[in-house]
Amino acid sequence: MRPNTPNLQLQIIPRDQHNVSRKEISPNALRVLYRLREGGFAAYLVGGAVRDLLIGGHPKDFDVATDATPEQVKGLFRNCRLIGRRFRLAHVVYGREIIEVATFRANSDDGSGDRELHEGGRVLRDNVYGSIEEDAVRRDFTANALYYAIEDFSVRDYLGGFEDVRNRLMRLIGDPETRYREDPVRMLRAVRLAAKLDFEIEPATAAPIPHLAPLLSEAAPARLFEECLKLFLSGHAVASFLGLERHGLLSALLPETAAALKSNRSGALRRMVLEGLKGTDARVANDEPVSPAFLFALLLWPAYCRALMELQAHGVHEAEAQRRAADRVTVHQLNMIALPRRFSLPMQEIWLLQSRFSQRQRKRVFRLLAHPRFRAAFDFLVLRMSASDEHADDVAFWREVQDKPGDELAAQLDAHVAHEDAAQAPRKRRRRRRGPPANGE
Repeated sequence: MRPNTPNLQLQIIPRDQHNVSRKEISPNALRVLYRLREGGFAAYLVGGAVRDLLIGGHPKDFDVATDATPEQVKGLFRNCRLIGRRFRLAHVVYGREIIEVATFRANSDDGSGDRELHEGGRVLRDNVYGSIEEDAVRRDFTANALYYAIEDFSVRDYLGGFEDVRNRLMRLIGDPETRYREDPVRMLRAVRLAAKLDFEIEPATAAPIPHLAPLLSEAAPARLFEECLKLFLSGHAVASFLGLERHGLLSALLPETAAALKSNRSGALRRMVLEGLKGTDARVANDEPVSPAFLFALLLWPAYCRALMELQAHGVHEAEAQRRAADRVTVHQLNMIALPRRFSLPMQEIWLLQSRFSQRQRKRVFRLLAHPRFRAAFDFLVLRMSASDEHADDVAFWREVQDKPGDELAAQLDAHVAHEDAAQAPRKRRRRRRGPPANGE
């Protein structure tokens, strides 16, 4: 058993004392549960789906835990595939829906299983199977260690998770520091789930996070990218960002952004980031598309601004400084988060197009309007007004010209240039007429 793990004490919550209903459970998940039971195996709906149903949510994913091995699960379902090396899992596929089936895992390895640990305590592979009690202890948070039994419709709780859900608490199972060292991404999960569910992180669970935050550098960059998408593109981006700040994780996940925000005394950049994340949450709530490229353009904008100012202070020409700042910030962030090029290149284009919104020359206006990244870059310009109103004229101009017919816009731009030229042309000095000499000659 893990250090400081609470004593296991099974509490069975009968159907009349909880609100989990089969009507809210995916029919395909029910099909998997019943098939496993008919095959002679134990099977439970487990984890986030049970937790979310208890608080009145509508889960999208349904996971099943069983004492059947992955190979035995595959033997029951023709529509099953086995995946994973770190954690061997069975995926039962029904069209676009996947029911994930995991075998109960044990805490200790007697040598017969498949477990590999990093010297720092991080779990590299964990395929040692055990009982439901061992499986409960192995899970990360008490709120995720709840099992819904299809045979009597009860919820089974071994670690006090039912009460924690009622009290809206995220509590780690076992010694928090040990659990974070096993998997540093658990720190991000704690923040993300607390933000998603409007839970508080239990004090003992929160306490080690600030000084263990640097361990995130040991996590796979690709995994951190996926975790960022969950943090910021699932409808609770603002709460996630505030949670990362509060628990000292922002400087580990987005180090250059955190440094730039700290040095920005006016707080304008932070206001912009929060306003942008608020807009992202609104788009998710309205089922509108959200772009990882735009998200990272927003999250890394403070770092870009800081790098740009430093380069220009060293005498680098503006256009060159912009390109070098964009490359520098992207490369440095890639050390932590594996941002794919299909997102990093559009992100840089959004940044580099910002300086072109002050241009009014006819060719340049039409060229910018035709740019494939124009709309995203313009939306970003609008967002920058939350940091400073100096962009108001540019926003008004580009908002107006987007919907104008080409001929009308061309005439407007030509008239504007003519007016500018006339205003800037030097006035001819009028020759002063000399009056008659004072002596009348």
